[in-house]
Amino acid sequence: MTADGGDKRMTADEAVARLRDGMTVGIGGWGSRRKPMALVRAVLRSSLTDLTVVSFGGPDVGLLVAAGRVRRLVAAFATLDSVPLEPHFRAARERGALELMELDESMVMWGLTAAAHRLPFLPVRAGLGSDVLRVNPSLRTVTSPYADGEELVAVPALALDAALVHVNRADALGNGQYLGPDPYFDDLFCEAAREAYVSCEHIVETREFAAAGGPQTLLVQRHCVTGVVEAPGGAHFTSCAPDYGRDEAFQTAYAKAAADPEAWAAFAGRFLSGDEDAYRRAVADFAREGA
Repeated sequence: MTADGGDKRMTADEAVARLRDGMTVGIGGWGSRRKPMALVRAVLRSSLTDLTVVSFGGPDVGLLVAAGRVRRLVAAFATLDSVPLEPHFRAARERGALELMELDESMVMWGLTAAAHRLPFLPVRAGLGSDVLRVNPSLRTVTSPYADGEELVAVPALALDAALVHVNRADALGNGQYLGPDPYFDDLFCEAAREAYVSCEHIVETREFAAAGGPQTLLVQRHCVTGVVEAPGGAHFTSCAPDYGRDEAFQTAYAKAAADPEAWAAFAGRFLSGDEDAYRRAVADFAREGA
């Protein structure tokens, strides 16, 4: 973050260059919705490895797992929404290539909330009576110190070294505005992290926020943002409402290629071997082929 809180604009590659091997990285969005894919693709262009990823998982998880960048995943799921189980995630789990901490969705939320408030844990009811405690033997329970004496799950803080999120618009100071129907938990990812990098469809002047929505649309606040990346189409192939929906044709091709190593090598060579401009050109060519 700049010392004076000023202009935080940078490129996706510049943002990723600030990350280090072994970091715990939170990735915003939900399933195949509003994922910071331009930043994920920048990670793929880097040499980063041995990452712990915290995510409501989608193709962000799949791409990083397929590239061998993830040592440990903390997630409630890994889905493409219209494809129930992310195919690269499924393959990694089947071959035992991934350490997984599988939590209830609300447990991920409260783990991020604990980290945002710099607490070691938060007590929740989620997970009680389920297999969450069985598959995560490191989890502990606590007893309420009050008259109710209720036993609760102590969800550990999911403290992040860095967060990557994508929004519709941002200013150069790091304020991020989301204009769609569901903010998910991107604000918590940023607040739970030591550094947060926000990509956006457009960088605008701060005064322009008011024209597109009220104060509640300002999802991400500048005090917890380290860098801002202008990345039009930066959530593709996931959705970024209201700017665009999920590219179902591309996602179908992605899932089909993921099922076969040879097909995946061809897919990755076509779409993931160059920079972001090359990616956009390849996607445009793909769309014309299907027109």
